Amino acid sequence: MADIEFVSDAEIYRRVIQAEVPQARRFLWLATADLKDLHVAHGRHMIPFLGVLSSLCEQGVAIRLLHAKEPGPNFRRDFDRYANLVTDMERILCPRVHFKSVIVDGRLAYTGSANLTGAGMGAKSPHRRNFEAGIITTEASLVQQIMDQYDRVWMGAYCDDCGRQRHCPDQIADVGPRRHHRADRSR
Repeated sequence: MADIEFVSDAEIYRRVIQAEVPQARRFLWLATADLKDLHVAHGRHMIPFLGVLSSLCEQGVAIRLLHAKEPGPNFRRDFDRYANLVTDMERILCPRVHFKSVIVDGRLAYTGSANLTGAGMGAKSPHRRNFEAGIITTEASLVQQIMDQYDRVWMGAYCDDCGRQRHCPDQIADVGPRRHHRADRSR
């Protein structure tokens, strides 16, 4: 892989979701505006992407999920199938998040237009997926910049002056030292 590569459509699914996410060993950070029931190939079957995340949690990978709105009922149903995600995956809902990122172990990052959905990540059929584009990079300074943007939102750097606080269920700035809270809103 070159230091920086352009990816689009189904290539995002193949290169990021299928090839890189399962390789996470220390941490995985995911940011998306929209969150739906993404399914991924697992052998000859399709499984919920949440199953991949559950497996990573079982291996000790620290997972953060930053998203802008509550997921739909299919995602919630799948989420309930993986009880360890409630306690082992950190999740923050911030209605201002519109950037999309996948960061694997601080060594690789994807950033682009694709939401964490089947249509966005290119997992759906060619006639049903969105037209998406982004970059994958292993270039250390660019990966760091993507991580810095994510971390500023995660740590509540914008919360005190945010004009959307009344729409924000997590109020990150108000949690004090416990800024990283678990996914306790699965139902």
